[in-house]
Amino acid sequence: MTVLVTGGAGYIGAHVVRLLRETHRQVVVVDDLSSGDRERVSGAPLVELDVTAPESVEAMAQVMTAHNVTSVVHFAARKQVGESVVRPAWYFQQNVAGLANVVAAMERAQVMNLVFSSSAAVYGAPVEEVVPEDAATSPVNPYGETKLVGEWLVRDAARAWGMRGVSLRYFNVAGSGWPDLGDSVVMNLVTMVLEKLTSGQRPVVFGTDYPTPDGSCVRDFVHVLDLARAHLAALAYLDRDERPFDVFNVGTGSGDSVLAVVAELGRVTGIDSTPVVAPRRAGDPACVIASVERIGTVLGWRAESGLTDILASAWEAWTHQG
Repeated sequence: MTVLVTGGAGYIGAHVVRLLRETHRQVVVVDDLSSGDRERVSGAPLVELDVTAPESVEAMAQVMTAHNVTSVVHFAARKQVGESVVRPAWYFQQNVAGLANVVAAMERAQVMNLVFSSSAAVYGAPVEEVVPEDAATSPVNPYGETKLVGEWLVRDAARAWGMRGVSLRYFNVAGSGWPDLGDSVVMNLVTMVLEKLTSGQRPVVFGTDYPTPDGSCVRDFVHVLDLARAHLAALAYLDRDERPFDVFNVGTGSGDSVLAVVAELGRVTGIDSTPVVAPRRAGDPACVIASVERIGTVLGWRAESGLTDILASAWEAWTHQG
């Protein structure tokens, strides 16, 4: 009754691994350590493996059999939007082929349950401010496209051989559940602002002329520990006989503006966070908030932490990293 976590030495994956171990679940991690850190999962078996390599199918199947794996949580993927625009073929190789190898290994080892790490990027620039799961999916970059194709593959495998799959569409993930598991990669608003503040620079806000209360973009920020708990709820869901949905948003159902996040980070850190205002970036919608009715009703999950908790934990982890 072991859970295999691909990419488990990364930021989000390590939170799920730690929660699983705290609930006395057996865990095995597969990670190529290209962006992960083995220290994040110390105490859990770690198999260093690139899931995109053709030979990984047999290797993962052997790991699944040897560790009595019954469920997989798949995080291993690339997630830089800009990089995906520059290297689209590589992103499809990494994200789609990697998932295909995981699913093929599951079929070979007859492992039936899969939680797939998807993204709100599948919606692209949605018309709705509060986005339900049945909103149109129209990604605006190759990264989002790979996540949508991944959802299709999960669904197709369920039809083909009975795999039980669920895809979680993350909104804006930030914070840290434990100081040693902070986000060390500067790729999102919170870490980008923290990097600027701690290096004596002013943070940059792209656009303050949007039709929002303060003119800056509004986003749904979810605490990484809440997100990790959603994965445990999804694993439990896959053991049910009745599973009416295979896609769930993971967010808070409320939004905070970019300017509010920057100001709150200034308060939390004690550093002047007065931003530099730059022109809008192409493709940034004014407001994107998750509809969380489905995940609340069906999985019984809801976010517990608000923006202040998220940012305070992010700052604590940032300073812990030195």
